[in-house]
Amino acid sequence: MDKKNLCDLDVAGQKVLVRVDYNVPMDETGKITDDTRIRASLETIKYLLEHKAAVILMAHLGRPKGQVNIKYSLAPVAKHLAKLLNMPVAFAGDCIGEEAEKAVQKLKPGKILMLENLRFHKEEEKNDMDFAEKLASLADLYVNDGFGVSHRAHASVEGVTHFLPSAAGFLLEKEIRFVGQAVENPLHPFVAIIGGAKVSDKIGVIENLLEKVDTLLIGGGMANTFLAAQGHKMGKSLVEDDKIALAKELLAKAKARKVKLLLPVDLVMAETFAADASHKVEKVAKLDQKYMALDIGPATSTLYQDALQDAKMIVWNGPMGVFEMAAFCKGTEAVAQAVAKSRAMSIVGGGDSGAAPGRKGRDRGLPGVLEYGWGGDSVAAIEKLELAKKITHISTGGGASLEYLEGKVLPGVAALDDVRRKIVAGNWKMHKNVDEAVELAEDIVSDTNGTLNEVVVFPPFTALESVAEAIDGKHVGYGAQDLHWEDEGAYTGAVSGKMIADICAEYVLIGHSERRTMFGDNEVAVAKKMRAAYRNGLKPMLCVGENAQERAEGKTSRKISMQLKSALKGITPDEAEVLVVAYEPLWAIGSGQAATAKDAQEVCLLIRNKLEKLFSADIARKVRVLYGGSVNAKNAADFAISGIDGVLVGGASLDAQAFSAIARSI
Repeated sequence: MDKKNLCDLDVAGQKVLVRVDYNVPMDETGKITDDTRIRASLETIKYLLEHKAAVILMAHLGRPKGQVNIKYSLAPVAKHLAKLLNMPVAFAGDCIGEEAEKAVQKLKPGKILMLENLRFHKEEEKNDMDFAEKLASLADLYVNDGFGVSHRAHASVEGVTHFLPSAAGFLLEKEIRFVGQAVENPLHPFVAIIGGAKVSDKIGVIENLLEKVDTLLIGGGMANTFLAAQGHKMGKSLVEDDKIALAKELLAKAKARKVKLLLPVDLVMAETFAADASHKVEKVAKLDQKYMALDIGPATSTLYQDALQDAKMIVWNGPMGVFEMAAFCKGTEAVAQAVAKSRAMSIVGGGDSGAAPGRKGRDRGLPGVLEYGWGGDSVAAIEKLELAKKITHISTGGGASLEYLEGKVLPGVAALDDVRRKIVAGNWKMHKNVDEAVELAEDIVSDTNGTLNEVVVFPPFTALESVAEAIDGKHVGYGAQDLHWEDEGAYTGAVSGKMIADICAEYVLIGHSERRTMFGDNEVAVAKKMRAAYRNGLKPMLCVGENAQERAEGKTSRKISMQLKSALKGITPDEAEVLVVAYEPLWAIGSGQAATAKDAQEVCLLIRNKLEKLFSADIARKVRVLYGGSVNAKNAADFAISGIDGVLVGGASLDAQAFSAIARSI
């Protein structure tokens, strides 16, 4: 997620406005019957309190339609939160105006205040900018930790970001990280399970997933419409007649994309839609036309369980039957057992239909495999069977999860401030044959899964194309170690930018210390290579640095300034925006002696100052400046400081575990 998170903000002594999703179920007495969403926000709240921020919570409850309605007051939620935190939670009887302003004025660092229901004001759902500005005026910073509302462009979600520095809370960050994995970088074999009542509720999800999955399992009421599309007579079962043609199209699309789409082979049929209805199991090929389908049958459960065994990623959205009724819950429970038993990271999410009491999710942190599930009934099955501890993450989002899974942009996420992604680049030099290089690349993909940093590898030329084929489309990028400045000609043994671009490489290393010292690359050659890189659509990673003598004589600044000026002569501002500069002190390369973090920071800032003179302050901010020189897993974290945007790694990049440790620490 290329958005600022909580750790990117200096919150000490600041008033922080936090959007949370506290739309929780209550009984007639006002008692909260499921506090999952409240508990999910505690990590963010505790972090802010511990870092001496004054915390102002805002949320909505129910649908008061822009009118004050005591039934939907957040006062009981504030009391419940106080019990969870074991500390007082102040409450303001309004979210804007004099009462809110006075409450905020009294709020001290390390204390917490909850505002009254946002939706008592009709301006909230209209994303009224005047209303948003009034909310923003209460604080210095804004944090969105309400994933379940982030698909809404409301004043408290999108509007306030126009007036305050903003970032994602820990819950929102976690939700986007997990769901985003399925959307952007799915792992294979990828299996999706789609259930629920109607095809019409999940069209977008199904269509988007068919572009990504290897296997799609259909259950619930929507399976009836697909079976009808195949020509089966479904009796009294729920069938969306107006969606049969669409179901046929989706079946054809799955076949064309070679997606294995599985439908029920047997169903649990009942006379009526009732918990005590007479029921029986029948094969799909011959259904009793006087009965209706209310669950998948045992043969289908076995079929679906088998399909999940070897999956590395599973998406589960919705129940397999009418889970609320004991007679028709066995299909959902069978799928839940299979999901929990899989060797996977797992996510099960509760939708707007309500969450099961007492559910507890956790991150297992297993690399390489990911599972997802949505729908209150899916969560209920997980809880009923006490499988929550085997699930990586239980999502708090309903509509937000579904829209993100459809590939839609969530306004509440898009509106947050962007963050500069760090680059962790690995230069393999002349190590690894083709098979070894492919294996290393695949291991790095697996071991760096989930990192927010940009990971790039530079294999030797002999392995570049094979590595590209192995990891293309994954979260790890790749580049070439060098290029010749001519696109073609009588340059035996050289590799042109045109040839590199043909492999779809993104980056190319230029001016690496070893090319300068061992192969005689002077500033004229480096400048020519820079222009060739841009001419062929490649992003140059320009290496600059001083030797030991130059450093000892205090010539570091002069040397690097000269290198930058020469290499970037004739480069336009638009071209410079994608430039990456790596500070490589020649005296540190292969010596085991790294620059101190302070020294590296000073030189990286010097580079940025020179870029500002050559181009502009805006360009200087956009260019990412790395440190490279004996970086390893033990010292990498030292360089995760202001002014350094990542690292260029040599020897340590040849070990997947060591390299991934660097990627996670920088």
